[in-house]
Amino acid sequence: MHTRLAVNGDLPPWAAILACVLVAVSLLVLLVVELRRRERGGPLIVVTGLLALGALLCAVLRPVRIAARESVVGAKVVVLADTSRSMALPESEKTPRGATRDRAITELGARSKDARLAILGFGEGAPAPFAPGKDGPAPSQAPRSDLTSALRAIAASAEERPQAVVVVSDGRLDDPPEGASKEAIQAIVRDLKVPVHTIATTKEAPADASVRRVSAAGAAVAHVPLPLTVEVGCAGGISCDELTVTARELREDGPPALLASGLTHLKDGKGTVDLAVTLERAGARIIEVAITPPSGDTIPENDRRLLTFNVARERVRVLHVAGRPTNDVRALREWLKSDASVDVVAFFILRTQADDPNARQEDLSLIPFPVDELFTEHLPSFDAVVLQDFDAQPYGLERHLPQLARYVRAGGGLIMVGGQNSFVAGGYAGTPLADVLPITMDGSPGATAADVANVVPAWTDEGRSAPLLAPLREVASEELPLMPGANVLGDVRPGGLVLWAHPSRTTRSGAPMPILAIGDQGDGRSIALGIDGAWQLEFSQLGARTSGRGYGALWDGLLGWLMRDPRFESGQLELASPCVANEPARLRVRLPKANQNGESTAWIELRRLDKQDAPPVKVTLPRSVHDDGTAVEVAMPPLAAGGYTARLRLGAGPTTRRDFACESGGDEWADSRPDVERLRAIADATGGAFRDASGDLALPLPKPAVVSAERHVVPVAPPWIWTLAAACALGVHWFARRRSGLS
Repeated sequence: MHTRLAVNGDLPPWAAILACVLVAVSLLVLLVVELRRRERGGPLIVVTGLLALGALLCAVLRPVRIAARESVVGAKVVVLADTSRSMALPESEKTPRGATRDRAITELGARSKDARLAILGFGEGAPAPFAPGKDGPAPSQAPRSDLTSALRAIAASAEERPQAVVVVSDGRLDDPPEGASKEAIQAIVRDLKVPVHTIATTKEAPADASVRRVSAAGAAVAHVPLPLTVEVGCAGGISCDELTVTARELREDGPPALLASGLTHLKDGKGTVDLAVTLERAGARIIEVAITPPSGDTIPENDRRLLTFNVARERVRVLHVAGRPTNDVRALREWLKSDASVDVVAFFILRTQADDPNARQEDLSLIPFPVDELFTEHLPSFDAVVLQDFDAQPYGLERHLPQLARYVRAGGGLIMVGGQNSFVAGGYAGTPLADVLPITMDGSPGATAADVANVVPAWTDEGRSAPLLAPLREVASEELPLMPGANVLGDVRPGGLVLWAHPSRTTRSGAPMPILAIGDQGDGRSIALGIDGAWQLEFSQLGARTSGRGYGALWDGLLGWLMRDPRFESGQLELASPCVANEPARLRVRLPKANQNGESTAWIELRRLDKQDAPPVKVTLPRSVHDDGTAVEVAMPPLAAGGYTARLRLGAGPTTRRDFACESGGDEWADSRPDVERLRAIADATGGAFRDASGDLALPLPKPAVVSAERHVVPVAPPWIWTLAAACALGVHWFARRRSGLS
């Protein structure tokens, strides 16, 4: 318990100050005037005057005795520790920056025992609780180092306002940006109104050459060149006057494909190069931009960047090759031409080479069939190829079938439509193209190529639940018209799915013969439609009742599934958050209600694109994915840096694919140089102090406050006693002055 005297609390401070000033002036006058007098009674007048002034002052101030139990409370100081991935970069002797950060925070706590330190980690968004590691540095997993958001979150918080902020970082911040003005930094802490002290964990840049930034001019569109600007840099004393930069696409069907390369000349440790890459396939594509590292590079992880481009289609490019001008061919061509989103290139064979028209070849052909040019030079520019009732042998297509099969496995789409010159009758059995179709074909001598009996295809269980046939089911339910015959097809291949089957004919294995089957082939997809009577969906009695919408609904689903339209996928698969090497990844999975059959047959298969000899990783989906169809996040095991393809498999059918990249550090590792000057500028602009983690960490933190836990106020004497004492003292002083002859 501490006791002290104070002025009565009901007196305004200005009044107490004025009273003291008046008493002091009166005392000065009394001393100067009376002590100079030599007359009798001078000392008595001074003594009584002093007593009178003191009594009068006490009567005005009325002092009180305050007894209080007090405690000392340190000022609240928020310590913001950088938890971005740049703090995992190695320092000298392979010590990560995070270890220096934790050591600096521990030393700061030991030096600031009078302050209440609240240690928070900042990275992306609002700061979060942070604890320095005991056995090693605390985790550094934030994808960004956003100091601005952290400071504004503290200012907007309803908790006690700190009296100072201490930032411990390497200075490589995303916000405030590099080169921010003093006014811009002051605007960040305008609502906080406290000094921001900074501690730099790192002073020297490591010996490192890296791909610092890759920027694309616009969106990625299939078949259209995409300009890339690549910024590279060298630091830490590495000698690199020029660096070779390459851009490659990581593919599942083979080694990475070189898209572009260039040579950049560096000035002051920095250089840029412009590259143009062309991606032929839509969807998520992984591009690797890498440099050839110079000697002495100590951080090889940032020598390449792995970027995921979501390639869009300006229009779906379809190559339609038909052998005869049948009703089915005419219906498909009219539907393709009527869709503004489809760019169709069509070739029709109006006569065979066996015909004798009694005219010269050049007189009968306006445009010769450019089979060699189409299937060599221009084939990659098409998104899908439709072979309808086309015989491969007479027109020179047979020698291009291996190239067409490679096109499918590389990501292209193929639809083979039935007819008199299709499948076995077209000479495709036993060819490389047959290997990428979802069904087998019996090309042995005497094998039946077609069944000419009229047929109504039968729906399979898979066909009833397939999203790609949902538009047709909405139009015509499950009713199908009578169709003129079907091609004889074999069993479905592993990974394929039969959607329509022959109602009576079976394959050699005894299974119903497929009529409509789909399947994955490497990176691409293929469809086998073993009839040439689908036009009946438009012109039959069923077509009349449905206004002919059934034919378009069928082909909308087939072509949409071939192009991996999410509406027609058996499931949806996406990355829940950016993948970082050696950290658990999360994929978001959703199964359409049509695919929820209660079976635990769904799983995700992960394959690495840049190391194709690596074994695949299989992750079984939880039961909840099948139960309600809501999006479920599935944890993947920690993955090494590289490109990956994830396939969502539902039983033995086709898969839903998603490609993604895992990087070591990502943007936070792209530029390993610390930015000490930015930390110094933040401290200077906010009235804080800058310190180096390797030096003295004493900071000018606010002094602690004294808080009274219990307080008692007791008057020294009642007011009337002070008034009486003042009156008596003034009377004695007046009597002394009168006695000495003064008025």
